[in-house]
Amino acid sequence: MSLSNGRDLRSIPGPSVIPDRVLNAMHRASPNIYEGELVDMADGIYADLRRLAGTAFHPVIYLSNGHGAWEASVSNLMEEGDHILVLTTGRFGAGWAEMAEAHGVIAECKDFGMDGHADPHWLEDRLRQPDAGRIKAILVVQTDTSTSVHNNIPALRAAIDAAGHDALFMVDCIASLGCARYEMDAWGVDVTIGASQKGLMVPPGLGLTFHNEKAERVQRAKKRHSAYWNWEPRVHGGMFYQKFAGTAPTHHLFGLRESLTMILHEEGLEHVWHRHRALQGAVGAAVTAWAADGPMRFNIADPAYRSPAVTTLHLDGVDASVLRRWCEEQSGLTLGVGLGFSNDRTMQGRSVFRIGHMGHLNPPMILGALATLDAGLKALAIPHGRGALDAAADAIAAAQIETAAAEVGRTG
Repeated sequence: MSLSNGRDLRSIPGPSVIPDRVLNAMHRASPNIYEGELVDMADGIYADLRRLAGTAFHPVIYLSNGHGAWEASVSNLMEEGDHILVLTTGRFGAGWAEMAEAHGVIAECKDFGMDGHADPHWLEDRLRQPDAGRIKAILVVQTDTSTSVHNNIPALRAAIDAAGHDALFMVDCIASLGCARYEMDAWGVDVTIGASQKGLMVPPGLGLTFHNEKAERVQRAKKRHSAYWNWEPRVHGGMFYQKFAGTAPTHHLFGLRESLTMILHEEGLEHVWHRHRALQGAVGAAVTAWAADGPMRFNIADPAYRSPAVTTLHLDGVDASVLRRWCEEQSGLTLGVGLGFSNDRTMQGRSVFRIGHMGHLNPPMILGALATLDAGLKALAIPHGRGALDAAADAIAAAQIETAAAEVGRTG
Protein backbone atom coordinates (compact mmCIF):
# COMPACT_ATOMS: atom_id res chain seq x y z
CA MET A 1 0.00 0.00 0.00
CA SER A 2 1.29 3.46 -0.93
CA LEU A 3 2.38 5.83 1.82
CA SER A 4 2.01 8.87 -0.44
CA ASN A 5 -1.08 10.34 1.22
CA GLY A 6 -0.09 13.88 2.17
CA ARG A 7 1.46 16.76 0.26
CA ASP A 8 3.50 15.50 -2.69
CA LEU A 9 6.95 16.92 -3.41
CA ARG A 10 7.99 17.75 -6.96
CA SER A 11 11.76 17.41 -6.95
CA ILE A 12 12.04 18.15 -10.66
CA PRO A 13 14.02 20.95 -12.30
CA GLY A 14 10.94 23.08 -12.90
CA PRO A 15 8.18 23.84 -12.52
CA SER A 16 9.45 24.20 -8.99
CA VAL A 17 7.50 24.17 -5.73
CA ILE A 18 5.19 27.21 -5.61
CA PRO A 19 4.97 28.92 -2.19
CA ASP A 20 1.50 29.17 -0.69
CA ARG A 21 2.04 32.92 -0.50
CA VAL A 22 2.49 33.10 -4.26
CA LEU A 23 -0.56 30.93 -4.87
CA ASN A 24 -2.61 33.06 -2.48
CA ALA A 25 -1.47 36.25 -4.20
CA MET A 26 -2.73 34.84 -7.50
CA HIS A 27 -6.00 33.54 -6.06
CA ARG A 28 -8.11 36.63 -6.62
CA ALA A 29 -10.61 38.18 -8.98
CA SER A 30 -9.40 39.78 -12.21
CA PRO A 31 -8.08 43.30 -11.60
CA ASN A 32 -8.62 46.54 -13.47
CA ILE A 33 -6.04 46.42 -16.29
CA TYR A 34 -6.20 50.15 -17.03
CA GLU A 35 -5.40 51.76 -13.68
CA GLY A 36 -5.04 51.01 -10.00
CA GLU A 37 -3.13 48.31 -8.14
CA LEU A 38 -1.87 46.30 -11.12
CA VAL A 39 -0.55 49.31 -12.99
CA ASP A 40 0.87 50.91 -9.85
CA MET A 41 2.95 47.87 -8.87
CA ALA A 42 4.56 47.42 -12.31
CA ASP A 43 7.44 49.84 -11.77
CA GLY A 44 8.42 48.02 -8.59
CA ILE A 45 8.39 44.66 -10.37
CA TYR A 46 10.69 45.92 -13.11
CA ALA A 47 13.03 47.53 -10.56
CA ASP A 48 13.24 44.26 -8.64
CA LEU A 49 13.88 42.25 -11.80
CA ARG A 50 16.85 44.52 -12.49
CA ARG A 51 18.13 43.85 -9.00
CA LEU A 52 17.61 40.11 -9.41
CA ALA A 53 19.65 39.99 -12.63
CA GLY A 54 22.24 42.50 -11.52
CA THR A 55 21.56 45.04 -14.24
CA ALA A 56 20.69 48.72 -14.58
CA PHE A 57 19.15 48.11 -18.00
CA HIS A 58 15.96 46.75 -19.51
CA PRO A 59 13.87 43.79 -18.28
CA VAL A 60 11.01 42.68 -20.53
CA ILE A 61 8.16 40.36 -19.50
CA TYR A 62 6.42 38.10 -22.03
CA LEU A 63 3.39 35.85 -21.75
CA SER A 64 5.40 32.75 -22.65
CA ASN A 65 7.65 30.01 -21.41
CA GLY A 66 11.43 30.02 -21.77
CA HIS A 67 11.21 29.03 -25.42
CA GLY A 68 9.29 32.25 -26.02
CA ALA A 69 12.06 34.24 -24.35
CA TRP A 70 14.56 32.52 -26.65
CA GLU A 71 12.49 33.56 -29.65
CA ALA A 72 12.21 37.11 -28.34
CA SER A 73 16.00 37.40 -28.17
CA VAL A 74 16.42 36.02 -31.69
CA SER A 75 13.60 38.09 -33.16
CA ASN A 76 14.94 41.34 -31.72
CA LEU A 77 18.61 40.90 -32.59
CA MET A 78 19.13 38.60 -35.54
CA GLU A 79 18.55 38.89 -39.27
CA GLU A 80 18.27 36.01 -41.69
CA GLY A 81 21.78 34.96 -42.67
CA ASP A 82 23.46 36.24 -39.49
CA HIS A 83 26.13 33.98 -37.99
CA ILE A 84 26.12 33.10 -34.31
CA LEU A 85 28.25 30.84 -32.11
CA VAL A 86 26.40 28.61 -29.63
CA LEU A 87 28.31 26.83 -26.85
CA THR A 88 26.21 23.76 -26.12
CA THR A 89 26.50 21.75 -22.91
CA GLY A 90 23.15 19.99 -23.01
CA ARG A 91 19.75 19.93 -24.63
CA PHE A 92 18.82 23.53 -23.92
CA GLY A 93 21.80 25.17 -25.57
CA ALA A 94 21.02 23.12 -28.64
CA GLY A 95 17.37 24.15 -28.40
CA TRP A 96 18.27 27.84 -28.43
CA ALA A 97 20.38 27.26 -31.54
CA GLU A 98 17.47 25.46 -33.21
CA MET A 99 15.22 28.43 -32.42
CA ALA A 100 17.69 30.75 -34.14
CA GLU A 101 17.98 28.48 -37.16
CA ALA A 102 14.20 28.56 -37.57
CA HIS A 103 14.62 32.31 -38.19
CA GLY A 104 17.19 31.71 -40.92
CA VAL A 105 20.18 32.36 -38.65
CA ILE A 106 23.34 30.33 -39.27
CA ALA A 107 24.24 28.75 -35.94
CA GLU A 108 27.70 27.32 -35.43
CA CYS A 109 27.41 24.95 -32.47
CA LYS A 110 30.39 23.85 -30.43
CA ASP A 111 29.20 20.81 -28.52
CA PHE A 112 31.12 20.23 -25.30
CA GLY A 113 29.20 17.03 -24.67
CA MET A 114 26.52 15.98 -22.23
CA ASP A 115 29.04 15.81 -19.38
CA GLY A 116 31.27 18.77 -20.18
CA HIS A 117 31.36 22.52 -19.65
CA ALA A 118 31.93 25.43 -22.02
CA ASP A 119 35.69 25.87 -22.30
CA PRO A 120 36.92 29.51 -22.20
CA HIS A 121 40.25 28.56 -23.80
CA TRP A 122 38.49 27.00 -26.78
CA LEU A 123 36.28 30.08 -27.07
CA GLU A 124 39.22 32.49 -27.09
CA ASP A 125 41.01 30.43 -29.74
CA ARG A 126 37.87 30.29 -31.91
CA LEU A 127 37.36 34.04 -31.71
CA ARG A 128 40.93 34.61 -32.91
CA GLN A 129 40.33 32.67 -36.14
CA PRO A 130 40.28 34.67 -39.41
CA ASP A 131 36.55 34.06 -40.01
CA ALA A 132 35.49 34.98 -36.47
CA GLY A 133 34.56 38.52 -37.43
CA ARG A 134 31.29 37.30 -38.92
CA ILE A 135 30.06 36.01 -35.52
CA LYS A 136 27.35 38.40 -34.37
CA ALA A 137 26.49 36.78 -31.04
CA ILE A 138 27.78 34.15 -28.61
CA LEU A 139 25.09 32.13 -26.83
CA VAL A 140 25.50 29.93 -23.75
CA VAL A 141 23.32 28.50 -20.97
CA GLN A 142 24.46 29.12 -17.40
CA THR A 143 22.73 26.02 -15.98
CA ASP A 144 21.56 23.45 -18.50
CA THR A 145 18.87 21.48 -16.71
CA SER A 146 19.36 18.39 -18.87
CA THR A 147 22.98 17.85 -17.83
CA SER A 148 23.09 19.98 -14.63
CA VAL A 149 26.29 21.66 -15.79
CA HIS A 150 26.83 25.19 -14.47
CA ASN A 151 29.00 27.16 -16.87
CA ASN A 152 31.49 29.81 -15.74
CA ILE A 153 30.06 32.97 -17.27
CA PRO A 154 32.77 35.43 -16.09
CA ALA A 155 35.47 33.16 -17.52
CA LEU A 156 33.70 33.05 -20.89
CA ARG A 157 33.37 36.85 -20.86
CA ALA A 158 37.10 37.11 -20.14
CA ALA A 159 37.82 34.87 -23.12
CA ILE A 160 35.74 37.11 -25.39
CA ASP A 161 37.58 40.18 -24.12
CA ALA A 162 40.99 38.53 -24.49
CA ALA A 163 40.20 37.83 -28.14
CA GLY A 164 39.05 41.42 -28.62
CA HIS A 165 35.76 40.31 -30.14
CA ASP A 166 32.68 42.55 -30.22
CA ALA A 167 29.94 39.92 -30.50
CA LEU A 168 26.90 40.16 -28.30
CA PHE A 169 27.22 37.90 -25.27
CA MET A 170 23.87 36.21 -24.53
CA VAL A 171 23.23 33.97 -21.51
CA ASP A 172 20.24 31.72 -20.76
CA CYS A 173 19.59 31.86 -16.99
CA ILE A 174 16.19 30.18 -17.06
CA ALA A 175 17.24 27.49 -14.56
CA SER A 176 19.68 29.57 -12.53
CA LEU A 177 18.09 33.01 -12.03
CA GLY A 178 17.23 33.27 -8.36
CA CYS A 179 19.24 30.12 -7.60
CA ALA A 180 22.86 30.99 -8.40
CA ARG A 181 24.99 34.10 -8.36
CA TYR A 182 24.45 36.12 -11.51
CA GLU A 183 25.63 39.67 -12.18
CA MET A 184 24.68 40.67 -15.69
CA ASP A 185 26.37 44.07 -15.86
CA ALA A 186 29.44 43.22 -13.77
CA TRP A 187 30.02 40.10 -15.87
CA GLY A 188 29.64 41.89 -19.19
CA VAL A 189 26.54 40.08 -20.41
CA ASP A 190 24.52 41.90 -23.09
CA VAL A 191 21.35 39.77 -23.07
CA THR A 192 19.94 37.52 -20.33
CA ILE A 193 17.08 35.02 -20.71
CA GLY A 194 14.86 33.97 -17.81
CA ALA A 195 11.47 32.45 -16.98
CA SER A 196 9.10 32.32 -14.04
CA GLN A 197 8.80 28.63 -13.21
CA LYS A 198 12.11 27.75 -11.61
CA GLY A 199 14.02 29.92 -9.13
CA LEU A 200 11.31 32.58 -9.26
CA MET A 201 8.73 30.12 -7.84
CA VAL A 202 5.86 31.28 -10.09
CA PRO A 203 3.83 28.97 -12.37
CA PRO A 204 5.00 28.63 -15.98
CA GLY A 205 3.80 31.47 -18.17
CA LEU A 206 6.28 34.35 -17.94
CA GLY A 207 9.32 34.56 -20.21
CA LEU A 208 11.91 37.21 -19.36
CA THR A 209 14.61 38.99 -21.30
CA PHE A 210 17.08 41.61 -20.10
CA HIS A 211 19.11 43.66 -22.58
CA ASN A 212 21.63 46.46 -22.29
CA GLU A 213 22.30 49.50 -24.47
CA LYS A 214 24.64 47.62 -26.79
CA ALA A 215 21.91 45.09 -27.55
CA GLU A 216 19.40 47.91 -27.93
CA ARG A 217 21.56 49.56 -30.59
CA VAL A 218 21.72 46.28 -32.50
CA GLN A 219 17.97 45.85 -32.15
CA ARG A 220 17.21 49.33 -33.47
CA ALA A 221 19.41 48.73 -36.52
CA LYS A 222 17.35 45.71 -37.60
CA LYS A 223 15.31 46.12 -40.76
CA ARG A 224 12.13 44.45 -39.51
CA HIS A 225 10.60 43.73 -36.11
CA SER A 226 7.92 41.40 -34.85
CA ALA A 227 4.86 43.23 -33.61
CA TYR A 228 4.71 40.95 -30.56
CA TRP A 229 8.34 40.30 -29.58
CA ASN A 230 9.59 43.85 -30.27
CA TRP A 231 11.47 45.30 -27.28
CA GLU A 232 11.01 48.95 -28.24
CA PRO A 233 7.35 49.56 -27.23
CA ARG A 234 7.66 47.19 -24.27
CA VAL A 235 10.51 49.27 -22.84
CA HIS A 236 9.86 52.76 -24.17
CA GLY A 237 6.11 52.81 -24.91
CA GLY A 238 4.11 55.27 -22.88
CA MET A 239 1.08 53.07 -22.19
CA PHE A 240 0.86 50.22 -19.68
CA TYR A 241 -0.57 47.75 -22.23
CA GLN A 242 2.47 48.29 -24.47
CA LYS A 243 4.68 46.54 -21.91
CA PHE A 244 2.84 43.33 -22.81
CA ALA A 245 1.71 43.97 -26.42
CA GLY A 246 -1.85 43.79 -25.11
CA THR A 247 -3.45 42.45 -21.96
CA ALA A 248 -1.03 41.96 -19.08
CA PRO A 249 -0.51 38.51 -17.49
CA THR A 250 -2.45 39.79 -14.51
CA HIS A 251 -2.34 36.93 -12.02
CA HIS A 252 1.21 35.92 -12.89
CA LEU A 253 2.26 39.48 -12.10
CA PHE A 254 0.64 39.29 -8.66
CA GLY A 255 2.49 36.03 -8.06
CA LEU A 256 5.76 37.48 -9.33
CA ARG A 257 5.36 40.50 -7.05
CA GLU A 258 5.06 38.16 -4.05
CA SER A 259 7.98 35.96 -5.07
CA LEU A 260 10.29 38.95 -5.63
CA THR A 261 9.33 40.26 -2.19
CA MET A 262 10.27 36.91 -0.65
CA ILE A 263 13.57 36.65 -2.56
CA LEU A 264 14.84 40.22 -2.46
CA HIS A 265 13.18 41.98 0.45
CA GLU A 266 12.83 39.21 3.04
CA GLU A 267 15.36 36.42 2.61
CA GLY A 268 17.83 38.50 0.61
CA LEU A 269 19.47 37.48 -2.64
CA GLU A 270 22.86 36.60 -1.13
CA HIS A 271 21.15 34.26 1.34
CA VAL A 272 19.02 32.73 -1.41
CA TRP A 273 22.20 31.88 -3.27
CA HIS A 274 23.74 30.49 -0.08
CA ARG A 275 20.65 28.36 0.62
CA HIS A 276 20.80 26.83 -2.83
CA ARG A 277 24.48 26.02 -2.41
CA ALA A 278 23.69 24.41 0.95
CA LEU A 279 20.92 22.24 -0.49
CA GLN A 280 23.14 21.29 -3.40
CA GLY A 281 25.80 20.34 -0.89
CA ALA A 282 23.39 17.99 0.86
CA VAL A 283 22.43 16.34 -2.42
CA GLY A 284 26.07 16.05 -3.45
CA ALA A 285 27.07 14.49 -0.12
CA ALA A 286 24.29 11.90 -0.37
CA VAL A 287 25.12 11.01 -3.96
CA THR A 288 28.81 10.67 -3.14
CA ALA A 289 27.91 8.14 -0.44
CA TRP A 290 25.53 6.20 -2.70
CA ALA A 291 28.09 6.16 -5.50
CA ALA A 292 30.77 4.62 -3.28
CA ASP A 293 29.29 1.15 -3.73
CA GLY A 294 26.93 0.87 -6.67
CA PRO A 295 26.07 2.09 -10.17
CA MET A 296 25.14 5.69 -9.28
CA ARG A 297 27.37 8.53 -10.50
CA PHE A 298 27.24 12.25 -11.11
CA ASN A 299 26.77 13.34 -14.70
CA ILE A 300 29.09 16.29 -14.02
CA ALA A 301 32.23 14.88 -12.45
CA ASP A 302 33.87 18.19 -11.48
CA PRO A 303 32.08 19.73 -8.46
CA ALA A 304 33.06 23.22 -9.64
CA TYR A 305 30.67 22.86 -12.60
CA ARG A 306 27.67 21.33 -10.79
CA SER A 307 24.54 23.46 -10.71
CA PRO A 308 23.06 24.79 -7.46
CA ALA A 309 19.62 24.18 -9.00
CA VAL A 310 19.61 20.60 -10.30
CA THR A 311 21.70 17.42 -10.19
CA THR A 312 21.71 14.93 -13.07
CA LEU A 313 22.58 11.35 -12.10
CA HIS A 314 23.29 8.03 -13.79
CA LEU A 315 22.41 4.56 -12.60
CA ASP A 316 24.62 2.70 -15.02
CA GLY A 317 22.90 -0.43 -16.28
CA VAL A 318 19.72 0.23 -14.26
CA ASP A 319 16.39 1.48 -15.57
CA ALA A 320 15.97 4.58 -13.41
CA SER A 321 12.34 4.94 -14.43
CA VAL A 322 11.56 2.05 -12.06
CA LEU A 323 13.10 4.00 -9.19
CA ARG A 324 11.30 7.20 -10.19
CA ARG A 325 7.97 5.39 -10.33
CA TRP A 326 8.54 3.84 -6.91
CA CYS A 327 9.35 7.23 -5.39
CA GLU A 328 6.27 8.84 -6.89
CA GLU A 329 3.70 6.07 -6.48
CA GLN A 330 4.81 4.79 -3.09
CA SER A 331 6.00 7.98 -1.44
CA GLY A 332 4.76 11.06 -3.31
CA LEU A 333 8.18 12.22 -4.54
CA THR A 334 8.50 13.13 -8.22
CA LEU A 335 12.01 13.08 -9.69
CA GLY A 336 13.07 14.44 -13.07
CA VAL A 337 13.47 12.24 -16.13
CA GLY A 338 16.65 11.93 -18.13
CA LEU A 339 16.57 14.44 -20.98
CA GLY A 340 18.75 14.55 -24.07
CA PHE A 341 20.67 11.32 -23.43
CA SER A 342 20.33 8.89 -26.31
CA ASN A 343 23.05 6.29 -26.38
CA ASP A 344 23.49 2.68 -25.41
CA ARG A 345 25.46 3.48 -22.27
CA THR A 346 22.48 5.39 -20.84
CA MET A 347 19.93 2.86 -22.13
CA GLN A 348 18.67 5.65 -24.42
CA GLY A 349 18.30 7.90 -21.41
CA ARG A 350 16.42 5.45 -19.17
CA SER A 351 19.32 5.11 -16.72
CA VAL A 352 19.41 8.89 -16.14
CA PHE A 353 17.34 10.87 -13.65
CA ARG A 354 17.48 14.32 -12.10
CA ILE A 355 16.97 15.82 -8.66
CA GLY A 356 15.70 19.40 -8.70
CA HIS A 357 16.73 21.53 -5.72
CA MET A 358 15.61 24.97 -6.84
CA GLY A 359 13.27 27.61 -5.52
CA HIS A 360 11.04 27.23 -2.45
CA LEU A 361 12.93 24.48 -0.61
CA ASN A 362 14.37 24.03 2.87
CA PRO A 363 16.31 21.27 4.69
CA PRO A 364 13.26 19.19 5.73
CA MET A 365 12.12 19.09 2.12
CA ILE A 366 15.48 18.19 0.57
CA LEU A 367 16.39 15.74 3.36
CA GLY A 368 12.96 14.14 2.98
CA ALA A 369 13.53 13.76 -0.76
CA LEU A 370 16.93 12.18 -0.17
CA ALA A 371 15.54 9.83 2.49
CA THR A 372 12.78 8.74 0.10
CA LEU A 373 15.32 8.11 -2.65
CA ASP A 374 17.42 6.11 -0.19
CA ALA A 375 14.35 4.04 0.70
CA GLY A 376 13.66 3.45 -2.98
CA LEU A 377 17.18 2.16 -3.57
CA LYS A 378 16.71 -0.26 -0.68
CA ALA A 379 13.20 -1.36 -1.64
CA LEU A 380 14.27 -2.10 -5.21
CA ALA A 381 17.56 -3.74 -4.17
CA ILE A 382 19.62 -1.31 -6.26
CA PRO A 383 23.22 -1.50 -5.01
CA HIS A 384 24.38 1.65 -3.25
CA GLY A 385 26.76 2.89 -0.62
CA ARG A 386 25.60 3.54 2.95
CA GLY A 387 25.64 6.68 5.06
CA ALA A 388 24.03 8.99 2.52
CA LEU A 389 21.56 10.54 4.93
CA ASP A 390 24.17 11.16 7.61
CA ALA A 391 26.37 12.80 4.99
CA ALA A 392 23.52 15.00 3.80
CA ALA A 393 22.64 16.03 7.35
CA ASP A 394 26.30 16.84 8.05
CA ALA A 395 26.36 19.05 4.95
CA ILE A 396 23.28 20.95 6.12
CA ALA A 397 24.76 21.38 9.61
CA ALA A 398 28.02 22.71 8.14
CA ALA A 399 26.10 25.19 5.99
CA GLN A 400 24.14 26.41 9.02
CA ILE A 401 27.36 26.86 11.00
CA GLU A 402 28.78 28.84 8.09
CA THR A 403 25.68 31.03 8.03
CA ALA A 404 25.85 31.65 11.76
CA ALA A 405 29.53 32.58 11.54
CA ALA A 406 28.81 35.01 8.71
CA GLU A 407 26.03 36.64 10.77
CA VAL A 408 28.40 37.09 13.70
CA GLY A 409 30.98 38.60 11.37
CA ARG A 410 28.46 41.13 10.03
CA THR A 411 27.18 42.18 13.45
CA GLY A 412 30.33 41.87 15.50
